[in-house]
Amino acid sequence: MDFFQQQDKARKKTKWLVLYFSIAVTFIIIAIYLVVLFTSFYFGIQRHHFYVENSQSISWWDAKIFLGAAIGTLAVIFGGCAYKIHELAEGGSALAESLGGRLIASNTTDLDERKLLNVVEEMAIASGIAVPQVYVMDNENGINAFAAGHSTSDAVVTVTHGTMKLLSRDELQGVIGHEFSHILNGDMRLNIRLIGILFGILCIATIGRILLRARGSGKGSAYPIFFGGLLLIIGSIGVFFGRLIQAAVSRQREFLADASSVQFTRNPLGLSSALQKIGGYGYSSWLMSEQAPDAGHLFFGNGNPRPLFNMMSTHPPLEDRIHAIDQTWNGKFPRVDTKEIQAEAAKHAKEPRAIFADGKMIILGGMMAQQSQSPAVKKYVLSSVGTATPLHLKYAEQLRESLPDNIKAAAREPLDATALVYAMLLSCDDNQRTQQLAELEKRAGITIREKTDTLFPDVSKIAAHAHLPMVNLALGALKQLTCEQYDNFSQTLDWLVNSDGKIELFEFVLQKIVQRNLDSQFHSARKPVVQYYSIKPLVPDCAVLLSALACSDTKDSQAAFDAGAPYLRSPDDSELQLQPLGQCGVDKIDEALNRLTQAAPQIKKNLLDACVHVIGADGSIVEMQAELLRAISDTLDCPMPPFVETNQP
Repeated sequence: MDFFQQQDKARKKTKWLVLYFSIAVTFIIIAIYLVVLFTSFYFGIQRHHFYVENSQSISWWDAKIFLGAAIGTLAVIFGGCAYKIHELAEGGSALAESLGGRLIASNTTDLDERKLLNVVEEMAIASGIAVPQVYVMDNENGINAFAAGHSTSDAVVTVTHGTMKLLSRDELQGVIGHEFSHILNGDMRLNIRLIGILFGILCIATIGRILLRARGSGKGSAYPIFFGGLLLIIGSIGVFFGRLIQAAVSRQREFLADASSVQFTRNPLGLSSALQKIGGYGYSSWLMSEQAPDAGHLFFGNGNPRPLFNMMSTHPPLEDRIHAIDQTWNGKFPRVDTKEIQAEAAKHAKEPRAIFADGKMIILGGMMAQQSQSPAVKKYVLSSVGTATPLHLKYAEQLRESLPDNIKAAAREPLDATALVYAMLLSCDDNQRTQQLAELEKRAGITIREKTDTLFPDVSKIAAHAHLPMVNLALGALKQLTCEQYDNFSQTLDWLVNSDGKIELFEFVLQKIVQRNLDSQFHSARKPVVQYYSIKPLVPDCAVLLSALACSDTKDSQAAFDAGAPYLRSPDDSELQLQPLGQCGVDKIDEALNRLTQAAPQIKKNLLDACVHVIGADGSIVEMQAELLRAISDTLDCPMPPFVETNQP
């Protein structure tokens, strides 16, 4: 199952979740209706609403009572859902902070935090996404972690203190790989909605608890207590079934995420060892936060130390998860000695880490220059979207290690990260660059100008394939800017892209990547939702994008366009025509991409397939074209990993 099918599957899961939720709400409405009917009859309140016979029997149907119960119940549940989802609208950071998470600074020098950030950075580069912000739950000693957010642009990874302190690098890589599979498979948005649903149902029980505490006097004083008690029971039953839905949604996905992590790292023993440590550790994966049960389905391990029933557990048994990935496990959990683990970690932290003894990594673009006509190569490019392999992970490790120290340092400092992005966009012409730097000083200050000028020589020497990873590394630090600093950065970036009087497509798309990942962080930007399930209304936008790519090939733009157009299977071929260069400028491309981000996954798949064939129409896909394709894929929220292969000696 590829990335696009996973996205469709995630949306179908949402539909099933809505169905389960609707059934639960229907039963809650009926139960509350019966409670109101019974208590009103029993206490003799508003008896004129009932058709009561002399025998004091009760009519079980009253439209007014039912309508009132339905409206009141729906208002409470949907109001609670809307409140919680709005509270979490800021993305994964809001949820991490609500659970007691502390943001780890991207420039931290703490050894444990640095090890964690390095693993996350490598996973992000290998996956082709921006480096997520990383949080640690300092008050949680259990071994656990979760990923949360609405999309790859606002995703965060959160680990407990126990995870950061007790897991080795290989074990940590297995856990983080598990969480990245949730990010890439579209699970996070479903998880956020499930939290909102559980909170809405919980509101019924909360109202019942409030009424139970009420105190009154006189004839009717027992009514609110009795009514509140029944509401508490109904709400608790509703929460019980909500937890069942939560567990059912979560359990199967945990097996899939474990399998994806092993496929990612090609090291089942790392993940197996992490799961074994949970089983042998006194705190296991338990969570102390009062908010943890509502978010239990997000976590790597079961956060509830004593689930009432096994069917309410949000995770499969540890034994089943370990056996699924490690057939050699003897069934025994090792004793976890925290002092011994920390002493061993301190010892290894002082040793230099050797990497890539098994061959030099090279860019796939080099191979594609000879073989891009091969259907297998083009199929590989498309099938790589939303996936990553051990090969990509090795490439990411090598790339991160090979970057000059000043560039790595700049990518981890919020303001220096702005200078790094500016340096990537400076002109290679000395006179033009001097003018750009002078204007940059006016807009961003002398410190940023000097830093940009200092970084430029090293940035200009870096190969094209490293540009997107550098941006993705910097995005983590850029998310830590203040709102005022970001506004200045965004405006300056827009000026710099336009400063030389011509806008290259890669520069424009790079700017789009920055905006897509950061705008929602600092402003209430509307998150793209699927609006188009048919390609017909998007044909003009597809024509603009394919034309822009085709025109970048000066040899034969018409032939390049014709190579990709058939893959869109347009219902109206007359509209899907090569556009004149003047009709596919950056403004038109911007409008087109904004609409195309709202397309269904299958449409995006066909579009990217067409793009691959356009840029490979002449028999080669060079580095810059490969990175341009990755950049376009990123703006469509379809992360594409680096194009790499090994060249074994």
